[in-house]
Amino acid sequence: MSNHSLKKQIAVANKQIPADLVIKNGRIIDVFTLSVLEADIAIADGMIVGLGEYEGKQTIDATGKYVSPTFIDGHVHIESSMVTSKEFAKLLVPRGVTTVVTDPHEIANVSGEKGIEFMLQNSENLPLEVLINLPSSIPATPFESSGAVLKAEDLRPFFNHERVIGLAEVMDFPAVRDANDDMLAKLQAAKDHQGVIDGHGAGLDATGINIYRTAHISTDHECVTADEALERVQRGMHVLIREGSVAKDLKQLLPAVNERNVRRFLFCTDDKHLDDLLAEGSVDHNVRLAVNEGLDPLMAIQMASLNAAECYGLAQQGAVAPGYKANIMLFDELENIYASTVITNGEVVAKSGQLVVEPANETNEPKDLMHSVNLKSISIEQLQINMKNNKANIIEIIPNQLITNHVVEEVVVENGTFTIDTERDHLKLVVAERHHQTGNIGLGIVKGFQLKDGAIATTIAHDSHNVVAVGTNDRDLLMTIKEMEKTQGGIVLVKDEQVLASLPLSIGGLMSPLPYEQVNKELHVLHEALKGLDISDAFNPLLTLSFLSLPVIPCLKLTDKGLFDFMSFKHIDIEAN
Repeated sequence: MSNHSLKKQIAVANKQIPADLVIKNGRIIDVFTLSVLEADIAIADGMIVGLGEYEGKQTIDATGKYVSPTFIDGHVHIESSMVTSKEFAKLLVPRGVTTVVTDPHEIANVSGEKGIEFMLQNSENLPLEVLINLPSSIPATPFESSGAVLKAEDLRPFFNHERVIGLAEVMDFPAVRDANDDMLAKLQAAKDHQGVIDGHGAGLDATGINIYRTAHISTDHECVTADEALERVQRGMHVLIREGSVAKDLKQLLPAVNERNVRRFLFCTDDKHLDDLLAEGSVDHNVRLAVNEGLDPLMAIQMASLNAAECYGLAQQGAVAPGYKANIMLFDELENIYASTVITNGEVVAKSGQLVVEPANETNEPKDLMHSVNLKSISIEQLQINMKNNKANIIEIIPNQLITNHVVEEVVVENGTFTIDTERDHLKLVVAERHHQTGNIGLGIVKGFQLKDGAIATTIAHDSHNVVAVGTNDRDLLMTIKEMEKTQGGIVLVKDEQVLASLPLSIGGLMSPLPYEQVNKELHVLHEALKGLDISDAFNPLLTLSFLSLPVIPCLKLTDKGLFDFMSFKHIDIEAN
């Protein structure tokens, strides 16, 4: 801030000159004392400079409205929305979410530094403030093949960017536990730049959390029980309560929150599909859901604003008070918050659910990221699972959870190979390496999709984003995999060797360069086509499929190198003893 601007702000605060904007007659949410007060809000040069009685060049009459700080999503992967940052901003800002802390590890797993550079460039000059935590684990583990490997020296230059604020979810727990030199260098780089280090403590016991805290890892968004949340808070962590498209943890975690510890909790979405963002919203949905579950609305607002800001060192965000950015929203009902007016940096940017400013960012197709699907030729014989006995280690889906069960069941084996059995819901799962034409193909058995006919494939396959496919027969499976190379990534549905629907995601196999409205239409067609596969509607099968290749989440997953057991942290055979 220049001295000239500060002089002006002090003069406005002192009522010597009029404010640029004054919001009058509103009921202000005081996130410091969890109370409501009535006062004018004076704004100058994008900053709040006074609460009291003020006059301004412009006035907003907030009679009958509540006035609160806008919301912050503490951890999100923009790539999971399947649209670019510019389109993502159009979805969030009208809902009162004006800041996100994003981890570009999805695109980085595909394209390394080029992916991070694209996400930084693509999020410039938006009404949404996009802050970036650098991906810490590319690849997430050595047990899968990713498109890139990022070492500490690769990340260091990015820490000098003004919107890079820390190190993203550290998911390679063994590297921290064993004090791996490169992991320690990444942690030190973040500390050298006063950055926050995010955790990924899925399945960790108290000793594991102790190790993370000793390594200065200060957050976790992977809690699935209230006891886990309290265990982390007791050790000084911030807990991010996640409500995304697959991982829906809010109802299980909310009982951990009370008036004594609420300052250690905030909200995040982590991974949320475009259609769910349109239907529900971002962390504004978390707030409404928490209030509906009985949480004090003022505490919910505090969690979504001040708590998130303080967690990530955003000293001028998260409150309606002098010295804070004028990031403000107006809404009608405290128990059911929907923003009617959204202000960022003192400018009205959205009204009645629509942006009133056009993002200045021009999205150009990133040529380097548009050809990322490079499969080695695959034959139908390579999809056979050879077995000597009929007992198998099976991945069992838990609806609306990232974690899976590891079950052992009898399966049908004919002529020495596993036979798909839709009656028992034993389907075939395939992960094919798509970055370097290694020819790696992981095969497994999955239960819980209740798919009766056909196959689904996608290049959204956390975290290395190889091709993952599930199906009821090898012919359809093979066709879905080959279709991925034709479209250069995305989602495809096949039945009777015919493509029912597809959603091309040509940017890294993860995002579309098209406007969100068009992408949403194509996604709607895809969901309609899913009905033709007679699949369960108790959960989102597309998102569920995308997480079945994520080996850093319990209990059993599949990578391009084979079936992976999280509990022993190693690959295991499909055949069970």
